[in-house]
Amino acid sequence: MELTHLPPDTSPADISDHLRQHGYAIVLDAVPAATMDALYEEARPYIEGSAAGRDEYDGRFTRRTGQLVARCRTARELVMHPTVVGAVQHFLSHVTAVQLHLTQLISISPGESQQKLHRDQMAFDFFPFPADYHAQCNTMWALTDFTVANGATHILPGTSAVPDDVALAMPGGQATMPKGSVLFYDGKVLHSGGSNTSSGDRIGVNLTYSVGWVRQEENQFLAVPPDVARTLDDDLLKMLGYQQGAFALGYVGDQQDPLAFLRGESGKTKLIHEVTQKTADHQAFVDELGVK
Repeated sequence: MELTHLPPDTSPADISDHLRQHGYAIVLDAVPAATMDALYEEARPYIEGSAAGRDEYDGRFTRRTGQLVARCRTARELVMHPTVVGAVQHFLSHVTAVQLHLTQLISISPGESQQKLHRDQMAFDFFPFPADYHAQCNTMWALTDFTVANGATHILPGTSAVPDDVALAMPGGQATMPKGSVLFYDGKVLHSGGSNTSSGDRIGVNLTYSVGWVRQEENQFLAVPPDVARTLDDDLLKMLGYQQGAFALGYVGDQQDPLAFLRGESGKTKLIHEVTQKTADHQAFVDELGVK
Protein backbone atom coordinates (compact mmCIF):
# COMPACT_ATOMS: atom_id res chain seq x y z
CA MET A 1 0.00 0.00 0.00
CA GLU A 2 1.08 3.60 -0.56
CA LEU A 3 1.68 5.67 2.56
CA THR A 4 0.42 9.24 2.88
CA HIS A 5 2.86 12.14 2.49
CA LEU A 6 2.24 15.53 4.10
CA PRO A 7 3.55 18.90 2.83
CA PRO A 8 6.31 20.73 4.76
CA ASP A 9 3.92 23.42 6.03
CA THR A 10 1.70 20.91 7.83
CA SER A 11 1.08 22.10 11.39
CA PRO A 12 2.50 20.19 14.36
CA ALA A 13 -1.04 19.48 15.59
CA ASP A 14 -2.07 18.00 12.23
CA ILE A 15 1.08 15.86 12.14
CA SER A 16 0.31 14.63 15.66
CA ASP A 17 -3.30 13.87 14.77
CA HIS A 18 -2.26 11.86 11.69
CA LEU A 19 0.31 10.02 13.80
CA ARG A 20 -2.26 9.21 16.46
CA GLN A 21 -4.72 7.91 13.89
CA HIS A 22 -2.35 5.87 11.70
CA GLY A 23 0.78 5.28 13.79
CA TYR A 24 2.96 7.28 11.39
CA ALA A 25 3.23 10.57 9.48
CA ILE A 26 5.64 11.51 6.68
CA VAL A 27 6.49 15.19 6.18
CA LEU A 28 8.21 15.95 2.90
CA ASP A 29 11.18 18.33 2.58
CA ALA A 30 11.17 19.39 6.23
CA VAL A 31 14.72 20.75 5.83
CA PRO A 32 16.83 21.54 2.75
CA ALA A 33 18.92 18.72 1.33
CA ALA A 34 21.99 20.85 2.12
CA THR A 35 21.27 20.45 5.84
CA MET A 36 21.47 16.69 5.50
CA ASP A 37 24.67 16.97 3.45
CA ALA A 38 26.22 19.05 6.24
CA LEU A 39 25.22 16.44 8.81
CA TYR A 40 26.73 13.67 6.73
CA GLU A 41 30.08 15.48 6.53
CA GLU A 42 30.09 15.90 10.31
CA ALA A 43 29.12 12.29 10.91
CA ARG A 44 31.13 10.55 8.18
CA PRO A 45 34.22 9.67 10.25
CA TYR A 46 32.01 8.23 12.99
CA ILE A 47 29.94 6.25 10.50
CA GLU A 48 33.10 4.80 9.00
CA GLY A 49 34.26 3.84 12.50
CA SER A 50 31.01 2.08 13.40
CA ALA A 51 30.82 -1.71 13.32
CA ALA A 52 28.08 -3.62 11.53
CA GLY A 53 25.26 -5.22 13.52
CA ARG A 54 25.74 -8.27 15.70
CA ASP A 55 22.80 -10.30 14.42
CA GLU A 56 19.93 -10.37 11.93
CA TYR A 57 17.88 -7.94 14.01
CA ASP A 58 20.65 -5.32 14.20
CA GLY A 59 21.53 -6.04 10.58
CA ARG A 60 24.80 -7.64 9.50
CA PHE A 61 25.11 -4.99 6.77
CA THR A 62 23.80 -2.15 8.93
CA ARG A 63 25.84 0.31 10.97
CA ARG A 64 24.39 2.29 13.88
CA THR A 65 26.17 5.47 14.94
CA GLY A 66 25.06 7.33 18.07
CA GLN A 67 26.15 10.19 20.33
CA LEU A 68 25.00 12.64 17.65
CA VAL A 69 24.35 15.66 19.89
CA ALA A 70 27.97 15.69 21.03
CA ARG A 71 29.45 14.77 17.65
CA CYS A 72 27.38 16.73 15.13
CA ARG A 73 26.23 20.33 15.43
CA THR A 74 23.66 19.86 12.68
CA ALA A 75 22.04 17.01 14.60
CA ARG A 76 21.23 19.48 17.36
CA GLU A 77 19.20 21.52 14.87
CA LEU A 78 17.20 18.45 13.89
CA VAL A 79 16.61 17.46 17.53
CA MET A 80 15.12 20.90 18.22
CA HIS A 81 13.42 21.45 14.84
CA PRO A 82 10.32 23.52 15.74
CA THR A 83 7.87 21.42 13.73
CA VAL A 84 9.22 18.19 15.21
CA VAL A 85 9.29 19.46 18.79
CA GLY A 86 5.79 20.89 18.38
CA ALA A 87 4.41 17.63 17.00
CA VAL A 88 6.15 15.54 19.67
CA GLN A 89 4.89 17.74 22.50
CA HIS A 90 1.37 17.64 21.08
CA PHE A 91 1.49 13.85 20.71
CA LEU A 92 2.90 13.35 24.23
CA SER A 93 0.86 16.12 25.85
CA HIS A 94 -0.42 13.70 28.51
CA VAL A 95 2.86 14.07 30.43
CA THR A 96 4.66 16.90 32.20
CA ALA A 97 7.96 16.63 30.37
CA VAL A 98 9.30 15.22 27.10
CA GLN A 99 12.93 14.16 26.67
CA LEU A 100 15.29 12.94 23.97
CA HIS A 101 15.29 9.15 23.97
CA LEU A 102 18.07 8.32 21.51
CA THR A 103 20.13 9.65 18.60
CA GLN A 104 21.32 7.23 15.94
CA LEU A 105 22.41 7.24 12.33
CA ILE A 106 21.26 4.01 10.71
CA SER A 107 23.22 3.13 7.58
CA ILE A 108 21.75 0.18 5.65
CA SER A 109 24.26 -1.08 3.10
CA PRO A 110 23.66 -3.11 -0.08
CA GLY A 111 22.92 -6.76 0.64
CA GLU A 112 20.98 -6.13 3.84
CA SER A 113 17.75 -8.10 4.33
CA GLN A 114 14.53 -6.73 5.77
CA GLN A 115 14.59 -6.34 9.53
CA LYS A 116 12.09 -8.23 11.68
CA LEU A 117 8.90 -6.25 12.25
CA HIS A 118 8.81 -4.90 15.80
CA ARG A 119 7.44 -2.24 18.14
CA ASP A 120 10.02 0.12 19.66
CA GLN A 121 8.34 0.32 23.06
CA MET A 122 9.58 -3.23 23.73
CA ALA A 123 12.76 -1.48 24.95
CA PHE A 124 10.92 -0.72 28.19
CA ASP A 125 11.34 -4.32 29.35
CA PHE A 126 8.27 -5.33 27.31
CA PHE A 127 6.05 -3.44 29.74
CA PRO A 128 2.38 -3.74 28.65
CA PHE A 129 1.47 -0.07 28.29
CA PRO A 130 -2.28 0.52 27.86
CA ALA A 131 -3.33 0.63 24.22
CA ASP A 132 -4.08 4.34 24.40
CA TYR A 133 -0.92 5.33 26.33
CA HIS A 134 2.09 6.38 24.27
CA ALA A 135 5.51 6.44 25.94
CA GLN A 136 7.48 7.65 22.94
CA CYS A 137 7.39 9.48 19.62
CA ASN A 138 10.02 8.68 17.00
CA THR A 139 11.45 10.39 13.95
CA MET A 140 13.54 9.07 11.07
CA TRP A 141 15.10 11.78 8.93
CA ALA A 142 16.14 10.92 5.37
CA LEU A 143 19.83 11.73 5.09
CA THR A 144 19.71 10.02 1.70
CA ASP A 145 16.66 9.47 -0.46
CA PHE A 146 14.54 6.62 0.92
CA THR A 147 13.43 4.27 -1.87
CA VAL A 148 11.89 0.82 -2.08
CA ALA A 149 15.17 -0.51 -3.48
CA ASN A 150 17.51 0.91 -0.84
CA GLY A 151 15.49 -0.10 2.24
CA ALA A 152 12.93 2.58 3.07
CA THR A 153 11.32 1.89 6.44
CA HIS A 154 8.38 -0.53 6.40
CA ILE A 155 5.31 0.67 8.32
CA LEU A 156 2.10 -1.25 9.08
CA PRO A 157 -0.42 1.57 9.59
CA GLY A 158 -3.10 1.07 12.20
CA THR A 159 -1.24 -1.61 14.14
CA SER A 160 -0.45 0.48 17.21
CA ALA A 161 -3.31 -0.89 19.32
CA VAL A 162 -3.71 -4.25 17.59
CA PRO A 163 -2.37 -7.58 18.97
CA ASP A 164 0.58 -9.06 17.08
CA ASP A 165 -1.31 -12.05 15.69
CA VAL A 166 -3.80 -9.71 14.00
CA ALA A 167 -1.37 -6.85 13.22
CA LEU A 168 1.13 -9.02 11.34
CA ALA A 169 -1.57 -9.86 8.79
CA MET A 170 -2.41 -6.20 8.13
CA PRO A 171 -1.13 -4.48 4.96
CA GLY A 172 1.87 -2.19 5.10
CA GLY A 173 3.93 0.11 2.96
CA GLN A 174 7.37 1.68 2.76
CA ALA A 175 8.15 5.24 3.83
CA THR A 176 9.70 6.42 0.58
CA MET A 177 10.76 10.07 0.80
CA PRO A 178 13.40 12.43 -0.56
CA LYS A 179 16.44 13.60 1.40
CA GLY A 180 15.46 16.17 4.04
CA SER A 181 12.05 14.62 4.73
CA VAL A 182 11.08 13.11 8.07
CA LEU A 183 9.04 10.09 9.12
CA PHE A 184 7.21 10.21 12.46
CA TYR A 185 6.09 6.92 14.02
CA ASP A 186 4.89 5.96 17.47
CA GLY A 187 6.44 3.36 19.77
CA LYS A 188 3.61 0.88 19.26
CA VAL A 189 3.33 0.64 15.47
CA LEU A 190 4.86 -2.39 13.74
CA HIS A 191 7.75 -1.35 11.52
CA SER A 192 11.18 -2.42 10.29
CA GLY A 193 14.14 -1.39 8.21
CA GLY A 194 13.88 -2.50 4.60
CA SER A 195 16.12 -4.70 2.48
CA ASN A 196 18.72 -2.90 0.40
CA THR A 197 18.95 -4.25 -3.15
CA SER A 198 20.48 -1.03 -4.52
CA SER A 199 24.13 -0.11 -5.03
CA GLY A 200 24.29 2.57 -2.31
CA ASP A 201 23.69 3.06 1.41
CA ARG A 202 20.34 4.15 2.81
CA ILE A 203 21.09 6.46 5.73
CA GLY A 204 18.45 7.59 8.20
CA VAL A 205 18.80 9.86 11.22
CA ASN A 206 16.82 8.22 14.01
CA LEU A 207 15.99 10.81 16.68
CA THR A 208 13.41 9.60 19.15
CA TYR A 209 11.64 11.23 22.09
CA SER A 210 9.99 9.78 25.18
CA VAL A 211 7.93 10.79 28.17
CA GLY A 212 10.08 12.31 30.91
CA TRP A 213 9.55 9.60 33.52
CA VAL A 214 11.15 6.66 31.67
CA ARG A 215 14.83 5.81 31.30
CA GLN A 216 16.33 7.01 28.02
CA GLU A 217 17.51 4.35 25.58
CA GLU A 218 20.72 6.29 24.89
CA ASN A 219 22.29 7.62 28.09
CA GLN A 220 22.47 11.31 27.19
CA PHE A 221 24.45 12.28 30.30
CA LEU A 222 27.35 10.09 29.14
CA ALA A 223 26.80 10.54 25.39
CA VAL A 224 27.07 14.32 25.89
CA PRO A 225 29.90 14.88 28.40
CA PRO A 226 29.44 17.78 30.88
CA ASP A 227 32.09 19.93 29.19
CA VAL A 228 30.11 19.71 25.94
CA ALA A 229 26.74 20.01 27.66
CA ARG A 230 27.76 23.32 29.25
CA THR A 231 28.19 24.81 25.75
CA LEU A 232 24.61 23.98 24.74
CA ASP A 233 21.54 26.18 25.13
CA ASP A 234 19.03 25.59 27.89
CA ASP A 235 16.22 24.32 25.65
CA LEU A 236 18.41 21.59 24.19
CA LEU A 237 19.72 20.69 27.64
CA LYS A 238 16.18 20.30 28.95
CA MET A 239 15.43 18.02 26.02
CA LEU A 240 18.52 15.97 26.92
CA GLY A 241 17.08 15.46 30.41
CA TYR A 242 18.32 18.41 32.46
CA GLN A 243 14.82 19.06 33.80
CA GLN A 244 12.25 17.48 36.06
CA GLY A 245 10.97 14.37 34.33
CA ALA A 246 7.80 14.55 36.39
CA PHE A 247 6.91 15.41 39.97
CA ALA A 248 10.04 14.81 42.12
CA LEU A 249 12.01 13.06 39.34
CA GLY A 250 15.48 14.14 38.26
CA TYR A 251 16.77 16.41 40.99
CA VAL A 252 20.43 16.39 42.14
CA GLY A 253 21.72 16.19 45.72
CA ASP A 254 19.75 18.46 48.02
CA GLN A 255 16.82 18.75 45.61
CA GLN A 256 18.85 20.94 43.27
CA ASP A 257 17.58 21.70 39.78
CA PRO A 258 19.70 19.63 37.32
CA LEU A 259 20.19 22.50 34.87
CA ALA A 260 21.30 24.85 37.65
CA PHE A 261 23.63 22.16 38.98
CA LEU A 262 25.24 21.76 35.55
CA ARG A 263 25.72 25.54 35.31
CA GLY A 264 27.31 25.65 38.78
CA GLU A 265 24.39 27.63 40.16
CA SER A 266 22.26 27.12 43.24
CA GLY A 267 18.56 26.56 43.10
CA LYS A 268 16.11 23.90 44.15
CA THR A 269 13.71 22.20 41.80
CA LYS A 270 10.38 23.94 41.46
CA LEU A 271 6.93 22.47 41.22
CA ILE A 272 5.74 22.96 37.68
CA HIS A 273 2.20 24.29 37.34
CA GLU A 274 1.33 21.46 34.96
CA VAL A 275 2.45 18.89 37.52
CA THR A 276 0.30 20.45 40.22
CA GLN A 277 -2.66 20.65 37.86
CA LYS A 278 -2.23 17.07 36.63
CA THR A 279 -2.06 15.89 40.24
CA ALA A 280 -5.24 17.79 41.09
CA ASP A 281 -7.00 16.45 38.01
CA HIS A 282 -5.97 12.90 38.87
CA GLN A 283 -7.13 13.25 42.47
CA ALA A 284 -10.49 14.60 41.29
CA PHE A 285 -10.81 11.58 39.00
CA VAL A 286 -9.95 9.22 41.83
CA ASP A 287 -12.41 10.96 44.17
CA GLU A 288 -15.14 10.66 41.56
CA LEU A 289 -14.54 6.91 41.35
CA GLY A 290 -14.55 6.63 45.12
CA VAL A 291 -11.12 4.98 45.10
CA LYS A 292 -9.12 5.17 48.33
